[in-house]
Amino acid sequence: MLNVTARQDLMKTIVETLGVVVEEARLDFFEDSLQVRVVDPSHVAMIKMDVDSAAFDTWEVDETKLGLEMRRIKDLLSVAAASDMVDLTYDEADGMVKLNMGRIDMNLRPLDNSTLSPPNVPSLELPCGVTMAGADLAQALRAARQVGDLVNVSLDATSFTVNVQGSTDSVNVCFSSDELVAIDCDANASSQYSLTYLLPMSKIFSTVEHVSLRFGENFPLKLTFDFADGAGHVEYFLAPRVEGDF
Repeated sequence: MLNVTARQDLMKTIVETLGVVVEEARLDFFEDSLQVRVVDPSHVAMIKMDVDSAAFDTWEVDETKLGLEMRRIKDLLSVAAASDMVDLTYDEADGMVKLNMGRIDMNLRPLDNSTLSPPNVPSLELPCGVTMAGADLAQALRAARQVGDLVNVSLDATSFTVNVQGSTDSVNVCFSSDELVAIDCDANASSQYSLTYLLPMSKIFSTVEHVSLRFGENFPLKLTFDFADGAGHVEYFLAPRVEGDF
């Protein structure tokens, strides 16, 4: 049995975040939390999401694992206001997922869970880190996209830099230590990542207070942020682009 209720803005954040990486996801509902682990088809980007039951207005859950199409749910949520309530229920007896928003009812057949095995989340020791305003990082990435598809991020003890070098043009955005929440860097580091993957996620974290990045010299990027007043937590992993990649 599954019966959860949440504001539209919470459900929208969950669905749109996962939709950055996958079209289909398995949502694992436990006694006190929602857990989701997804990886994109090319295994370049991965998301680990945890949402405490306290973020929901109603939480009546027997452990349930539901495979759902993110696009279909996103489209339904788009017709509601941020303050509208969304009910999601599932009963194994009829095997249907039911979504309700006021007068609107939608019945969905869940996906086959056997086709949606969650990935193993890597345990990474990343040497450098920076914490900053989500809006500032999102703006820097949008500016970088004006020049190219690959962004270089670099960090030293006093600054964090976002840079793109095109064939003729370049964009450079530098944040000094007093513009950042925190810096953790014992040795200078720089790495390159695809804006094709980063920009869609930036639309999500542009509205959060703080976002943290950890990386190293040609290491994967680990980007983390909270939502729903800290009840929701996202870890986003992105493989680096290194010389010789195509």
